[in-house]
Amino acid sequence: MIILIIEDDISILRGLKDNLTFEGYSVLSSADGQEGLQIALEKHVDLLLLDIMLPGINGYEICRRLKKEKPELPIIMITARGSEMDKVGGLDLGADDYLTKPFSIPELLARIRAVLRRSKPDPNEIEKYSFGNVVLDFRKFQAFVKDVEIKLSSREFELLKYLIQHEGEVIHRHELLNEVWGYDVTPTTRTVDNYILDLRKKLEEDPAKPKHILSVRGVGYKFVP
Repeated sequence: MIILIIEDDISILRGLKDNLTFEGYSVLSSADGQEGLQIALEKHVDLLLLDIMLPGINGYEICRRLKKEKPELPIIMITARGSEMDKVGGLDLGADDYLTKPFSIPELLARIRAVLRRSKPDPNEIEKYSFGNVVLDFRKFQAFVKDVEIKLSSREFELLKYLIQHEGEVIHRHELLNEVWGYDVTPTTRTVDNYILDLRKKLEEDPAKPKHILSVRGVGYKFVP
């Protein structure tokens, strides 16, 4: 497994690199945002540890660009900024998890294992699925509505997949946050609501009267094919 670290604090960067190497990971690193982005785009990387405050280009922009170019790349954001809005901002851009400095190495390793586990393809998972006028290819991250390709983020694909895998079941917003976003801070259900609204706009014939991605008042959502 190859992990790329983009972190401008050299002492933190060296500590992370040493600990991850000791754990058996291959490690690439950069202390500059632009250089780190180029490494992530040009080389094979299994996971990215990404600081927010960086010289050259900040972590939010790196996350946004990578989720567009490499939507399958798992990203854990690492930063000294710990407000809820900072966390929501990173997660809304597609980050898979979020750690606030200072953190322990055992916690970081547990987060890495969890994110890598979620990102690995499961042979029993859905690869293709269709409903109404929608055709989804989860392996290629492609979505079509009436044969026209619609752009969905990797997070939108994961949210759809989870709902489809639990077809007909009522899924609580908190469960969606835990299973799809995979972070253990105080959940922000507004994040789920915003993603659901965007999915309806992209996939439902009448987003105001959805037939497939349904709300269950006071609880969460369910998928009906």
